[in-house]
Amino acid sequence: MFESDSHDFRTVGRGAKAEHHFVLENKFQEDVRIASVRTSCGCTTPIVTKNLLKTHERGAIIAKFNTDTFIGQKAATITVVFDRPYYAEVQLKVKGFIRTDITFSPNEVAYGEVAPGQSITKNVVITRTGKPDWEITDVRSHCNHLQVSLDPAERLPGMVRYRMQVRIKDTMPEGDIRERLTLITNDRDFPTTEMSISGRIRPTLSISPATVSIGNAKHGQTVEKRLVVRGEQPFEIRKVVCADDRFDFDVPAGKKKLHFVKMRFNADEQDASVGQEVRIVTDLGEGKSATCIVTGAVGK
Repeated sequence: MFESDSHDFRTVGRGAKAEHHFVLENKFQEDVRIASVRTSCGCTTPIVTKNLLKTHERGAIIAKFNTDTFIGQKAATITVVFDRPYYAEVQLKVKGFIRTDITFSPNEVAYGEVAPGQSITKNVVITRTGKPDWEITDVRSHCNHLQVSLDPAERLPGMVRYRMQVRIKDTMPEGDIRERLTLITNDRDFPTTEMSISGRIRPTLSISPATVSIGNAKHGQTVEKRLVVRGEQPFEIRKVVCADDRFDFDVPAGKKKLHFVKMRFNADEQDASVGQEVRIVTDLGEGKSATCIVTGAVGK
């Protein structure tokens, strides 16, 4: 269910924000429930974003590396315990090295929520103590939608200070931003140091709720739900795509930024779980669409 089971924070500065999302998806027809999580080391705090996951619903275990209270090489095993649909344990591993001689202010590049197509620059001060000839030779990222620039180093007694500007380009795609910058330095013992970047590019089109539960529908019962479709600019809904013919939809007419779509599920006479994607297609761009997942069950 997890997309990955290990993560290396590599080298991070003291007090720097370092988190990793272990994303999981429920691929079962039954509900998946996380009963508990535990960690083998206090250097890492596990956080559960959602304990109960319906079919096709996604959640995450956030591993928070406690750089403010620990130093040196650290590693932890996070054990995730499931009790639905059956008992199981999954182990997630993290490791990293926390330096005391490098600090970042602020401790991460946090953009918050950003409108699509917007470009924002954040400033960071990087301080290295105890090595007057320390030098940042390069800054790298796997993300092509970030641009970084460094001012010349300030060399003070006992320390070196850099001012860095990090800009998200207007091409940054919609969704969560979870990136890292890697500082390349002339330090032979620790040539690289990591810094986290977070934020979210607000979608130009979204459906709320993203996961809809119809509960346990009885044979022949009709369950009604309302979908809220939002856009950054007025739009028209062209069609609703759903492969299950037990669903039907009332689609409002006209162009507006906010649409309310009435969804009906008409239960048949067969006992079965429901896990269905619903896609709403609009006239934005080249038929831009948004999706939600409907879960539930049919029974007597």
